[in-house]
Amino acid sequence: MHPKLSEDLARLPELLDIARRCAVEALSGVAERPAAVPPAPPNPASLPDSGVGAEAALERFQSHWAPGFSGSAGPRYLGFVTGGATPAAVAGDWLTSTFDQNAAAGGDSSALDLEREATGWLRELFGLGTAHEGAFVSGATMSNFVGLAIGREWVGEQLGVSVAQDGVAALGNVPVLSGSPHSSVYKALSMLGLGRGCVREVATLPGREAVDVDLLAAELAALDGRPAIVVANAGTVNTVDFDDLRAIAGLRRHFPFWLHADAAFGGFAALSPPHAELVAGIDEADSVCVDLHKWLNVPYDSAVQFTRRRDLQVRVFQNAAAYLGPVTEEPDFVHLTPENSRRLRALPAWFTLAAYGRQGHREIVERDIALARDLGDRIAGMPHLRLLAPVRLNVVCFTLADDPTAERVGALARSVAGSGEAFLTPTVYKGTPGLRAAFSNWRTTGADVGRVAAALRAG
Repeated sequence: MHPKLSEDLARLPELLDIARRCAVEALSGVAERPAAVPPAPPNPASLPDSGVGAEAALERFQSHWAPGFSGSAGPRYLGFVTGGATPAAVAGDWLTSTFDQNAAAGGDSSALDLEREATGWLRELFGLGTAHEGAFVSGATMSNFVGLAIGREWVGEQLGVSVAQDGVAALGNVPVLSGSPHSSVYKALSMLGLGRGCVREVATLPGREAVDVDLLAAELAALDGRPAIVVANAGTVNTVDFDDLRAIAGLRRHFPFWLHADAAFGGFAALSPPHAELVAGIDEADSVCVDLHKWLNVPYDSAVQFTRRRDLQVRVFQNAAAYLGPVTEEPDFVHLTPENSRRLRALPAWFTLAAYGRQGHREIVERDIALARDLGDRIAGMPHLRLLAPVRLNVVCFTLADDPTAERVGALARSVAGSGEAFLTPTVYKGTPGLRAAFSNWRTTGADVGRVAAALRAG
């Protein structure tokens, strides 16, 4: 054994304690850590020959790299839609690395059964029925990818071909209809060989990001019976607008289409009784995407995908090898997701759900919604800013009151980030450059909203 490796094995408990102290220091200070740290010019080192050992490597990380890490796990990082990691989720993530299970094929571990239990809990949390079966993937992009891959196979089934067997060329053009498709949908369609150009964006309701269901029906009618895929939004990125999922599902009485619901973070509205109506009808979707490293507050990377057609999912993702054995009635996850090797992403989610339950996560969701509305009210009272849309859930979309050019809005974003007080990401809404403040972190409080508002005033 290499001498440094042998030495570290002998000192493993001590090394883990050193790492624990490092983690405790980082987490105890995350609330005051700068929300964003502009990267310095890189100065990469050469690959070590013999290495320095774990403790010296940790010291180098602490001095060279850690100071440049953002406070993305902290309470005022409001860019993208980024959650933190609850204490139980952190513990679960550490144990994920400790046990190092490959949650792909069964026969040697209970890890797959733990994942099935976790997906069952999540199915219940989001108001899905037992017809939906789930699996963990790396994020919303891969969740959308899996759902759309199954939808692609369903379209083939309607046309009498198997894309999994014969390739996408056997399918021809597949219309994908959506009102406000997320960028990850285009990326997934590109990877699936359907192409970004297959998307037909249907007009949205006036002043909204929600699709006009009547116009969607007209687009489906114009296909003259050709099967299609409809991507419905349960929470758009800019304004957290929701398509009428129940009405869209009702169109299947007249038109053949696969209904995929992109509920990356809007699906968490199901946890809050005053907002659950926003996702009414999601159980009727054929596939559902939910991102967990957003509002469930588990570490990156983690998402879940659900579908009613696991048989088609197996047809797409089956990995045939003698050492894996046949596909059983309860397929191993190696036959359900793109990866053959899978980190046990389910464990942090299992931990946080077991630790805090439905009520604990409902409290996080409802607090973040209230905080977003608080910031929206404060912005509405600032003469130099204006809201671009109502605060419907947990995202505040706003811009400058006068001359909101991309340059001026970008300067405000850089000023706020440079203060270290907050981090917000730019967007364009209905042609107007703006900023988004997305609340999804379990640590965020009213005091943090006050600090973000002060940074916006000063900017």
